[in-house]
Amino acid sequence: MEQVRLEQTILKNLVQSESFTRKVIPFLKEEYFSESDEKTVFNEVVSYFDKYTKPPTVEALLINLDNNTSLNDGQLSNAKTIVDSISKDSEETPTEWLVEETEKWCQDRAIYIAVMDSIEVIDKKSQRSTGEIPDLLKEALSVSFDTNIGHDFIENSDDRFEFYHTEEEKLPFDLEYFNKVTKGGLPNKTLNICLAGTGVGKSLFMCHMASANLMMNKNVLYITLEMSEERIAERIDSNTLNIPMKDLPDLSKTQFDKKIDKIKEKTKGKLIVKEYPTASAHVGHFRHLLQELNIKKDFKPDMIYIDYLNICSSARVKPGSGANSYTLVKSIAEELRGLAVEFDVPIMSATQTTRSGYGSTDVELTDTSESFGLPATADFMFALITSDELEELDQMVVKQLKNRYNDPTVFKRFVIGVDRSRMKLYDCEQEAQEELIDSAVDDSVPVFDRGRNDGQKRDFSEFKV
Repeated sequence: MEQVRLEQTILKNLVQSESFTRKVIPFLKEEYFSESDEKTVFNEVVSYFDKYTKPPTVEALLINLDNNTSLNDGQLSNAKTIVDSISKDSEETPTEWLVEETEKWCQDRAIYIAVMDSIEVIDKKSQRSTGEIPDLLKEALSVSFDTNIGHDFIENSDDRFEFYHTEEEKLPFDLEYFNKVTKGGLPNKTLNICLAGTGVGKSLFMCHMASANLMMNKNVLYITLEMSEERIAERIDSNTLNIPMKDLPDLSKTQFDKKIDKIKEKTKGKLIVKEYPTASAHVGHFRHLLQELNIKKDFKPDMIYIDYLNICSSARVKPGSGANSYTLVKSIAEELRGLAVEFDVPIMSATQTTRSGYGSTDVELTDTSESFGLPATADFMFALITSDELEELDQMVVKQLKNRYNDPTVFKRFVIGVDRSRMKLYDCEQEAQEELIDSAVDDSVPVFDRGRNDGQKRDFSEFKV
């Protein structure tokens, strides 16, 4: 009876309160009403509102019901009874309260309908496939009233000023120049991409950052589709314990436990590593994992690493659909960015260079493997560049390719230190930066020739990304 009373209260205010009607009518659906007579009245209200952009009067509603030839005598009588009760109820309902209650009611009804539809699918009473059930439930769970009609440039200037002077929550790097180019780190709801060739350091970079985030008291989720959980954990152990990977097997159980205990003392964060078979998992699997971690471990990540994007599958583009690589990779990127927005967290992933990009001395966006749609979707994208010479110096060059957080021409290229034995990255001395950095300078001169005073150019045939 409570539900029916609320439904009739909603119908009453759809007729009597224009402000309420304008706020809720875009989100109401006929199927939310459980009684057929209430559906009839609701449809007449919607029809009138769509035509005249205002709620109908009781008189207009009764006339339109009389003119509705699709109703039999019984249906007409029942609908008029509802309208009659509306006209007799003159008690004013608080609009703000009713909008909130109506939103809750819509959410409850949407979930109920989705569950019932899912049961029909399971019982094979529906033409839908079982693969559509997650989408049904997801759509129901996403029901909400969005009454924001946009930002008024003049009237909302105070809001804009406050935004400019509010420090955005970001996840910082432990590397100086990455913090400089991102203005302090990665914001939530963003997709960030590392571009590099095979063996250059994509996984090393992400394992280092995951370790650094952990030691910042952050919760980290590392999803691997390339290497096993054990191999990723091994790299993170080497980084956090500061022990070369080759020496890890030489630790006794007592030594290992002591070092892990010290890590526990230094951080309140958690790091979860989850492995999926290559090309088998998409955002649907990742979303389920996040929900499971929240329920079973009370774990909500501050950062998500996905190693790596190109070997994910797409939730929208099915295998065997004939879609080209551009469509597939762009879809995966869009889905991952959507996941970042949904869970209010930054996501870092990686991608391979093209064949032409592999071995190049100066990587561009066009060197992104398989899809130019990927850099179009990413918020921050950078390339890792190395060479025999740089490897001898234990260094790597980072080149910005796209940056929504800052001017990408500022510190467009910079150098970072690499300790491959311990899976670590570190800041280089300023002298190294002065030789390799270019900050809004002439790109016609190769970056590695800058700083030479002998008039000779270097041979870059050995450089690789």
